[in-house]
Amino acid sequence: MYIIVGLGNPSKEYTNTRHNIGFDVIDKLAEAEHISVLEKKHKAIIGKGYVAGQKAILAKPQTYMNLSGESVRELIDYYKADETSELIVISDDISLDVGQVRIRKKGSAGGHNGLKNIISHLGHDNFMRIKMGVGEKPKGYDLADYVLGHFTQDERKQMDEAAGRAVEAIRMMIAGEVDAAMNQFNRKNS
Repeated sequence: MYIIVGLGNPSKEYTNTRHNIGFDVIDKLAEAEHISVLEKKHKAIIGKGYVAGQKAILAKPQTYMNLSGESVRELIDYYKADETSELIVISDDISLDVGQVRIRKKGSAGGHNGLKNIISHLGHDNFMRIKMGVGEKPKGYDLADYVLGHFTQDERKQMDEAAGRAVEAIRMMIAGEVDAAMNQFNRKNS
């Protein structure tokens, strides 16, 4: 059973913000796989279905970003998933260019509070993740204001395309082709 978690913040005011790109990828995956993500369970909104022929739970934690680990821990425990091989977390990353996708098998939180909280709740950083580049914050901007801000029209188009690539990457990762997905998607946009 795969647990695919997109990070974001609940409530309408955060819709389409940089910080909520994880939710956007879950929505894109749900649409592509015909999975309804509406059930409120485990401090998240979840949907159950199949991705790449495997049972999967798609989840959008409703705890707010900094407490995402609470929901992830509950999902892992309830569905008895192996967090080192059956958990995929999707988050925004300000160190990557807008629209860039980077897949990792494990690693530090890199300053991301949602990932930091998940690592804290799991007790390790050995889980797969997809980082979605949202661009570096401009000089003089407050980080919170930047990540909670909206994309420009051009950036939104780039992020929609990146979400499509992330969906493809998730399918490959679930099919056991993590290295191939990394080789295919971990490169700068041209």
